[in-house]
Amino acid sequence: MPLKVAIQMDPIEGINIETDTTFFMMLEAQVRGHALWHFTPDRLSMEDGRVTARARPLNLRAVKGDHHKLGDPTVLDLAEMDVVLMRQDPPFDMAYITATHLLEKIHPKTLVVNNPAEVRNAPEKIFVTDFPGLQPPTLITSDPDAIRDFQARHGDMVLKPLYGGGGSGVVRLKIGDPNLDALLELHAMIGREPVIAQKFIPAVSEGDKRVLLIDGEPVGAINRIPAKDQVRSNLARGGRAEAVELTARDREICAIIGPELKRRGLLFVGIDVIGDYLTEINVTSPTGAQQLHKFGGANAATALWERIEAIRWE
Repeated sequence: MPLKVAIQMDPIEGINIETDTTFFMMLEAQVRGHALWHFTPDRLSMEDGRVTARARPLNLRAVKGDHHKLGDPTVLDLAEMDVVLMRQDPPFDMAYITATHLLEKIHPKTLVVNNPAEVRNAPEKIFVTDFPGLQPPTLITSDPDAIRDFQARHGDMVLKPLYGGGGSGVVRLKIGDPNLDALLELHAMIGREPVIAQKFIPAVSEGDKRVLLIDGEPVGAINRIPAKDQVRSNLARGGRAEAVELTARDREICAIIGPELKRRGLLFVGIDVIGDYLTEINVTSPTGAQQLHKFGGANAATALWERIEAIRWE
């Protein structure tokens, strides 16, 4: 029984079909016979409690440079869809939060993946603090004196925007680095949000592991190796993906956080693990599914759609 699936994402024209996880998910849905529509977040509307999207029917093909065909725009009543995939990239700003409020109106009658209320309530660098003992020493603040005190106690640290994504704005600061004040001034100019300071983990040179979980269960991992002399290992920032197996520590971390992910309806999650530490829980639009499959690991898109279908058809 085919499902009606609407995908809220960034413009489909510019994606890299060889690496993009959303494309991988959509292609799997199409292979399984589901009907697809595409819309960007700015086409989402609510009037008198009715949530709609100006969307276009979508057909995909795995041909670089000719990977999609969009039909004529139509106004979809999202309450009549079976599934909405919320897959636009951060920043996790007020526009993103507003989209979660609107999609919350239709969930769970229409299954929104991930649960929009829980996406809103689980900022990726804050949610991880719900699990004591898994993180490296971490500080969230706007107070420059607190940051200086944190560095004095912990040495080299990583400073990053609290609501950023894809490695944007992440810097390593060694003890005595004269750029700290200037960086804090830049963050203050960009917005009023706090920053996050985290003790630098030397093991990042060996990779930043991305573990994918479906409904709280790990399906596999890839290792992301930073480019030479870089602290950021994100694939969007020049990191290199390589095959890796889940360690006993990875499975221990997943066993601790998995039940809470399941309880919250966070069906597709990517966590970041450096050495023995959990650094982030990514619930907005996690990546890495294509790389995992290309390295001979599980097909996370297949696992996701099997779970979605089980929920919709039960």
